[in-house]
Amino acid sequence: MQLQPGLGLALVDRTSFGGGRVRDIPYTLLCLASIRQDREVKLFYRGGCTAVLVAGVMFAGGVAEAATPSAQKVCVNKATGVLRYLRKTGKQTCEKSEVKLLWNRAGVAGATGVAGVAGSTGANGATGVAGATGATGVTGVAGVAGVAGSTGANGATGVAGATGATGATGATGVAGATGATGATGATGVAGATGATGPAGPAGATGATGASGSGAITQLSVCDGIDADTTANELCKIGMTGPGGGHIFFVDYNDQYEDFNYLEAAPVGCEETRTWSSENTAVTAASGWAASAVGQGRANTTAILDVFTVDLEADNAAKYADDLICGTETDWFLGSLGEMMLMYTNLRQAGVGGFSADYYWSSSEHDDYSLAWFQNFSFGDQNNDSKDRAVSVRPVRAF
Repeated sequence: MQLQPGLGLALVDRTSFGGGRVRDIPYTLLCLASIRQDREVKLFYRGGCTAVLVAGVMFAGGVAEAATPSAQKVCVNKATGVLRYLRKTGKQTCEKSEVKLLWNRAGVAGATGVAGVAGSTGANGATGVAGATGATGVTGVAGVAGVAGSTGANGATGVAGATGATGATGATGVAGATGATGATGATGVAGATGATGPAGPAGATGATGASGSGAITQLSVCDGIDADTTANELCKIGMTGPGGGHIFFVDYNDQYEDFNYLEAAPVGCEETRTWSSENTAVTAASGWAASAVGQGRANTTAILDVFTVDLEADNAAKYADDLICGTETDWFLGSLGEMMLMYTNLRQAGVGGFSADYYWSSSEHDDYSLAWFQNFSFGDQNNDSKDRAVSVRPVRAF
């Protein structure tokens, strides 16, 4: 703070004037000071206080403050306690009889104090004047159409209109159907018998019939030397049959009533299948008779009658029965005897493209969980579980 002319208060240590030194401890004496225009401070004696201070310095609350903001140097007489202010234009050192003091020197900045508790929220201000009405906004998109209302009740029936004028006469209708023929009249009386006519000439004598020999009438429907060109040769074992496969049996002596030839399907129609989906007995396909030549078709039918839900993918007889091969559709699973002939007459002759594998027959073993197969590797016949997948070569008879 700066000193102004007038009266002020200063605190001075009472003992400083007895030859001691100025200490910066709390002062014990309150003195009235007169500040002159030339800033020399003079203390008036009151209760033992007498001293003269240099201009520009006073005591306030135990701290000396200068009239200027910069640090000030003061020399204190050790004997009298008189304080001498060192002006910047004069000598800057104290005498040996004096002690140097510094005022108005800034100390190290103290740490920032803890922030005070936030004050309570002030009361809400008064409501401002309402603003002017804004411009009308753009019209919004039309909303989705509402659900159609229910149909209103029917109005009351109007008054009947006047009867219209009579219409023109319609066209003549189509003539009706002719009536039923009347009943036949009674038979008239029989006439007299006519005279007998002359006898006719004798008829020609018929040709003599062929002598019976017990042999079949052979068919010229197979291919031999000119295979794949014209099917016009008499069918023999090993020749290509009508179904595109190979003939493996010819009934020259007419032993079988239902067929004269047996044909094996071509290699392109061979597949691998299980005998059936389950080990259910097929009594009609079991036993010695069911293994004979000529029983394949009957066995196949018996198997399909038992396994009605099996598919061609899990039933060898179903696969053969569903087969369409070489434009023919009458294929079946051959009996054990028929598969033996197929092995003997084709496999051993190197005809038909067979693999060295087992081939299912349609003949069931006495143990109904097993079925017979023909071994096309060694020629023997054996049996295996019906759920085993082996080769299937269908047969047709004609």
